[in-house]
Formats: sequence, structure tokens, C-alpha cells
Amino acid sequence: MGYIAIVDYGAGNLMSVRNSLDFLGAESRIAASPEQIQNAAGVILPGVGAFPDAMEALRGSGLLDTVLAAAKAKPFLGICLGMQLLFEESDEVRWCRGLGLLPGRIERIKTSLKLPQIGWNALEIVRPNALTAGLKSGEYVYFVHTFMAKPANRADLACVTDYGGEVPAMVAQGQLFGCQFHPEKSGQIGLTILQNFIKLTEERS
Repeated sequence: MGYIAIVDYGAGNLMSVRNSLDFLGAESRIAASPEQIQNAAGVILPGVGAFPDAMEALRGSGLLDTVLAAAKAKPFLGICLGMQLLFEESDEVRWCRGLGLLPGRIERIKTSLKLPQIGWNALEIVRPNALTAGLKSGEYVYFVHTFMAKPANRADLACVTDYGGEVPAMVAQGQLFGCQFHPEKSGQIGLTILQNFIKLTEERS
């Protein structure tokens, strides 16, 4: 069985993701070299902090081209800021180009509620996919964010949540997935999502 690479580019919460994969019995590696990503059966791109800082860190790590190639070739999951990086551009702090793997942009959440959104909120599944297998609308997951994705293609939107308006919670296109929430901090529901991702990587191995 292959392993899952957790991309280490200096801007991600790596250990909580790895601990969840360990709990589920999946082999994973903190990946700081292109070879570790290239040889993985699947890849997780975590992220915390501001969009332009994360993109700068990813470029500086020397992993950018390898990450782009992996996202087009194997099961790939972006988490929180890692999901936002999948899009073309962001307005956070300053305009910044993203990875461009999904059409659309990142904007501040338009809501009258307090920002950042911190805490548990319900998922509405709008387009079932491999990662939502075994889930149903109304399940709660854990969010921490002020900015949200605005996909240009509605077909890429898999789940939404309500925070004074519709907020994208999961995107999916083929083997490329993004979770705005933190599955590694979302109890059994989050573990189910990660287990579904592990299954995709096992099918590839």
C-alpha cells in the first residue's frame, strides 16, 4: 500500500492531519521534497494563515511544480487555506495569484455575522462525491476562516454551509478535492471524509 504525502511548505497544520491518518491506520509522510510527493499515492495540502504568505512559502519551498503535477495526477485534498490555494486568485491582504487548479477566486465572507467564522456548522451536500460517501446533509464540521471560495463553475461545488449566507464548504473536480473546514478536527464526520480519501489512494496503489 502506498502512503499519503502531507505537503510541508512551512504554512500548514501538519501534525493534526498526520495524527488523524495514523488513527485511521493509513501510512503518511510529512513531505518536504519533490520525490516524497511524486512517489505518494495521494497528497494532502494543509494551510493556515494568509493566502499570499502561503503562496510565497510554497514557491520558496521548491515544491510548487511538483504540487501542481500531483494535483492533476492523483487523489489530492486541500484543507482550509489549502483548499483556497486551489483557486486562481485571492483578495486576502493583497491580490495574489493561486494555483489555478480550479476556476474562481477567494473573497471575504459576505455576512453580518462575526468574522472569522470559528466553530461547528452544518454541511449541505449539493453534489455527492467520493469524499461525501456515508454522509448526509446536516452533519456538523469545524470551521476557522474569514475568506471563502467563489467557484466560477458551480459544478465544482460539492458542499455548502450557511453563515449568514451560502459559504462553500467542499469543492470537488475528479480526484481533486478541497475542504474549507478541518476534517482532522471534525470528529467522526471528519474521520469518515479522511477515510474516504484514504480509500481513493488505496485504489490507486
